[in-house]
Amino acid sequence: MLFEPFTLRGVTLRNRIGVSPMCQYSSTDGFADDWHLVHLGSRAVGGAGLVMAEATAVEARGRISPQDLGLWKDEQIEALARVVRFVRAQGAVAALQLAHAGRKASVSRPWDGDKPVAPPEGWAPIVAPSAIPFDDGYQTPLALPEAEIATVLQAFGAAAARAVRAGFQALEIHGAHGYLIHEFLSPVTNRREDRWGGSFENRVRFALEAVRAVRRAVPDDLPVLMRLSTTDWLGAAGWTVEDSIALARRLKGEGIDAIDCSSGGIAPRIRIDAGPGYQVANAARIRAEADIPTAAIGFITSASQAEQTLRSGQADLVFLARELLRDPYWPLRAARELHATVTLPVQYGRAWR
Repeated sequence: MLFEPFTLRGVTLRNRIGVSPMCQYSSTDGFADDWHLVHLGSRAVGGAGLVMAEATAVEARGRISPQDLGLWKDEQIEALARVVRFVRAQGAVAALQLAHAGRKASVSRPWDGDKPVAPPEGWAPIVAPSAIPFDDGYQTPLALPEAEIATVLQAFGAAAARAVRAGFQALEIHGAHGYLIHEFLSPVTNRREDRWGGSFENRVRFALEAVRAVRRAVPDDLPVLMRLSTTDWLGAAGWTVEDSIALARRLKGEGIDAIDCSSGGIAPRIRIDAGPGYQVANAARIRAEADIPTAAIGFITSASQAEQTLRSGQADLVFLARELLRDPYWPLRAARELHATVTLPVQYGRAWR
């Protein structure tokens, strides 16, 4: 099954392997450069069906680090379009993740310490649903005024339109890992008392409005996914898998085509019971109970493990991250292991006879 095509709206993937969006922290003023061309292009050459560019900020203040990708202005389109042209020429579907870091914005790159940075290297104020810092030493975010929420939602739509102009064939909205949309969803970070906070219905409002803004900006046949942290790993005190199932049902009605099932990230020092395929069970529940396609991610490293995830009906797609950093050609090796037939780049054919 791993090498069977899979269709979302008007787009058919050549297989069910996706390159999970992975921040590279290698942009200048949000612009993609040669690193992104090689990073994403090599995974397309390596045989993945879906190649998704990293979290791409819809506002400058929505970047995790100053070196994040962005699509908050038209000038950033062409650099990404160059990457898209190469990815598509290799037979992969080019996708982009739209993101806003919220209260986790304005930090240094992991290899520079992964710590909050102050202006002029960083920016202030950062924004969130409520004025609660992520951790000691982090900026206290500005609680978004209700009138300004519309501006952020418009930024999601505008960035989606730019992504279409760049040639992307699919989009994902980042609603996970403690970033802005997740911050609205979780009671840990959303303490608002207006229509954007409090009840479940109010806390999911921002996510639903972001989806509407994106869907209005893209063609009907372009698939849109949503990445969710399916649980905060805090039990009833946080966002739960049951909440994710309820939201996924609503997202399906708003035009989301698949749920990318991750977890965690809402707060520091939370114990996560991580291990091989540790998030797959939540993908299976959402797929079954919300009746929507899911992508499974999280410590999936072998072809047999990926194949079993699909054959057991737990997910429709398998997204890999670190394993594809270790081996961009993992899909080609997986095809050999599973005795699947794949189309190789002609330039590399002599190595696979």
